[in-house]
Amino acid sequence: MKNRKHSVVTLVALILIVLVSVFGSACGNAQENESGSVSDNNSSVVNQTVAGNENTTNADLNAGAEQTAGTDQTTADKVTVPDVTYEAEDGTLLGNVTVKNGGKSYSGEAYIEGFETDTDSCEITIEITAAGFYDLYFATAGIGGEKENDVYVDGEKTASISSKKDSVSFSVAERIYFEEGSHIISLVKSWGWIKFDYMTVKQSKDLDTSIYEVSADLVNPNAADCAKRLMSYMTDIYGEYFLSGQYCDSGMYGDEIKAIWKTTGGKFPAVLGLDLIEASSSRIANGSVSRAVEYALEFHDKGGIVTMCWHWNAPEKYLTGTWYRGFYTEETNINLAKIMNGEDEEGYQLLLDDIKVIAGELQKLEDADVPVLWRPLHEASGGWFWWGASGAEAYKKLWVLLYDTLTKEYGLDNLIWLWNGQDASWYPGDEYVDIIGEDIYPGEHVYTSQVGKYMEAVNYTSPAKMVVLSENGCLFDPDLAIRDGAMWGFFATWQGDFVVDTGLVIKLSEKFTEESMLLKVYEHEKVLTLDELPDLTTYEIKSK
Repeated sequence: MKNRKHSVVTLVALILIVLVSVFGSACGNAQENESGSVSDNNSSVVNQTVAGNENTTNADLNAGAEQTAGTDQTTADKVTVPDVTYEAEDGTLLGNVTVKNGGKSYSGEAYIEGFETDTDSCEITIEITAAGFYDLYFATAGIGGEKENDVYVDGEKTASISSKKDSVSFSVAERIYFEEGSHIISLVKSWGWIKFDYMTVKQSKDLDTSIYEVSADLVNPNAADCAKRLMSYMTDIYGEYFLSGQYCDSGMYGDEIKAIWKTTGGKFPAVLGLDLIEASSSRIANGSVSRAVEYALEFHDKGGIVTMCWHWNAPEKYLTGTWYRGFYTEETNINLAKIMNGEDEEGYQLLLDDIKVIAGELQKLEDADVPVLWRPLHEASGGWFWWGASGAEAYKKLWVLLYDTLTKEYGLDNLIWLWNGQDASWYPGDEYVDIIGEDIYPGEHVYTSQVGKYMEAVNYTSPAKMVVLSENGCLFDPDLAIRDGAMWGFFATWQGDFVVDTGLVIKLSEKFTEESMLLKVYEHEKVLTLDELPDLTTYEIKSK
């Protein structure tokens, strides 16, 4: 409200003007607070999944207020909705799925089974009476062991749920956003072989935004300043911004990043993903040459952030298939459990020999004061890589061995340890992990935030650590991620046709992410690109 000067001829007139001015200012402030406040409609979560309306516009999300992570902006007041349970046998059964008599130990004295082929599923139509976030509780049991299967919402893959061996237990697909109305929930065969009793829909609890208040302290007490600076920056922006990232084996001028650069009119991702696969001893023995360190140095010199994984090709002794696929379980006969419990002493030494070679590569980066978001032994719980094929205990011992060897024996203090085991039971311990990562490939043109996996990772440890999307297929919609509270520290799209079409002319591949979404992501005010990074060589280190 503007103040105006008036000539005053009488004391009475002056008093009247002052009174009018004060009263008007108070009314204006009251109106501003009413229209500009952020409604406190946060809704909660704990473990697994996301669904969002990808047609939601910025205007819809931001109407009347600045968008806040985890805030349901679509209703003026949160409406309390009672729990609703749906019996599996009352759903639409597809493929080989059939109803079985379960007796009094099952709700409704029945359950369904027969999830054995890719066409097997159960569809349940639910009614949502108030738009907002909801958790889906599935009562299931794995037949013969723990099983994992997929949850679709209105035809879009949204979550995965785990079923414990034999006995019925709950698995939760959390914090799924629903508009008011009818929706179809499908439980679809992935691993299959489950008994499905019922599903309960519960309104989500309020989101605890303290999950974004993570420590910048690194697990290595001797961490180098370059690592401390990077972690300080990442924790400063965590919960408010997303760092853009892209894997590209050919460095910052490789085909994948060329496609992004051409599409966006000159933007580079803030994070470059590289792989030390070619530095594995058994690949070097077959003529491989790694340029990952060279590309890391180049990107660091341009002000970028480097993350590295290691598709660890098994030692030659254990290769049984194609040598360059020696990181896959099916191409090796390595038994990590025997190595880690002392039954295979030669194997233990061969692993140490491989680690020594990798340490030499990482040493070059430490010498150049380059911090690395170091992500070894990734996706272990899936079992498709040899380091995960012998179970969680052997894997955790290997993680600790790798940490101790690289940190204590070789003194590599430039590493920020990014764990990506993808399951709480595979977590090696807070003292060995700085950041938690999830790798998610939801399909083609699936732009949901994957908040369920985000929250699952948040709950691996308390207090929470930073959670990042360490690999992704398609990009997520930043507006949906902010709405859902899935504030990934960074994303890192995998290479190849996830982003580039390498025909006669290098161009963006739209197989997984359409051009319009890639542009939205890279131009979004909450997504940071290379040109928006501060000088990380001088960034202030947070004090303990």
